[in-house]
Amino acid sequence: MTDLPALIAAFTTLFIIIDPMGLAPIFLALTSGMTKAQRRAIAIRACLIGGALMLAFLFLGEALLGFIGISMPAFRIAGGVLLFLTALEMLFQKRQARREDNATEVETHDDPSVFPLAMPLIVGPGAITTIILLAGQANGAADLAAVAAVMFTVLASVFVAFLLAPYLERLLGKTGINILTRLLGMLLAALAVQFILDGVSQSFGIDA
Repeated sequence: MTDLPALIAAFTTLFIIIDPMGLAPIFLALTSGMTKAQRRAIAIRACLIGGALMLAFLFLGEALLGFIGISMPAFRIAGGVLLFLTALEMLFQKRQARREDNATEVETHDDPSVFPLAMPLIVGPGAITTIILLAGQANGAADLAAVAAVMFTVLASVFVAFLLAPYLERLLGKTGINILTRLLGMLLAALAVQFILDGVSQSFGIDA
């Protein structure tokens, strides 16, 4: 795992699954109407929480889910349901309506840094599965440290993508952001349904 080809393969796999550039417009939609400082704070929290979750799954993996009685299919279904609720809010602009009531301060219950940014968008079932598989391939502390370095390199690229999101906002304008929010709401709804279908198919051994 410490050889360069293996590290490149691990980075490529995790980068594609997390897709930092694909998360940028979603971050933009979820933080629409916020100030630059508020967005930066949410980006920092999301990445820090995502990093902590990655480390937890790297060192504990399936044992962590098994200890609290959660299977990976159950995790997929629960994540899909929660993500679907967020998608509905994006489609009907309920998030933006709440933010307009308090434009200068982000409400605690409306902070997307933990959900859905840190989980399941950054650390979703795909990323968790990949991390567990990479940990299973590691031989010793040096390999685990190498995997951790790969994870945080990908996480750094997510943070950079989040910081570049406001430039996309200026490019699109308010009307473009509203259209993008609804479009991404549809995509998130489809992603949520796919999470649920994957969880159901794994639970019952059928093809989704």
